[in-house]
Amino acid sequence: MLELLRTAALAGATIAAGLVAGLFFAYSCSVMPGLAATDGRTLVGTMQSINRKILNGWFLSAFLGAVLLIALAAALHLTVRGPVLAWTGLALVLYLATLVITMRRSVPLNDQLDAAGPVDRIAALLSRRA
Repeated sequence: MLELLRTAALAGATIAAGLVAGLFFAYSCSVMPGLAATDGRTLVGTMQSINRKILNGWFLSAFLGAVLLIALAAALHLTVRGPVLAWTGLALVLYLATLVITMRRSVPLNDQLDAAGPVDRIAALLSRRA
């Protein structure tokens, strides 16, 4: 039974972390380059909308669930010999780094965009981009 729980935790952690990695990959390869090719009004308005819509149960369950599942998988492998504990420990450290970077860098920038108000009222921000 414990082996089944270990396997389920590893599988869940892999899936959740993979979903988040896929989101980051899609942003860096398509969303952000696509927005960079638009005018300032489109970029700001789109990012404001994305930043509001991404805060939903599906995203948050993967984004926050991944770290919990990785930690659970590591904890369940504390007494097992082999490389799984080292790899899950490393995964936990790297995912925590991802959380810290996101919370300390990206979220404040997103909050600034949101606080700027409706895109029609932020001429200074739009002119800076030009």
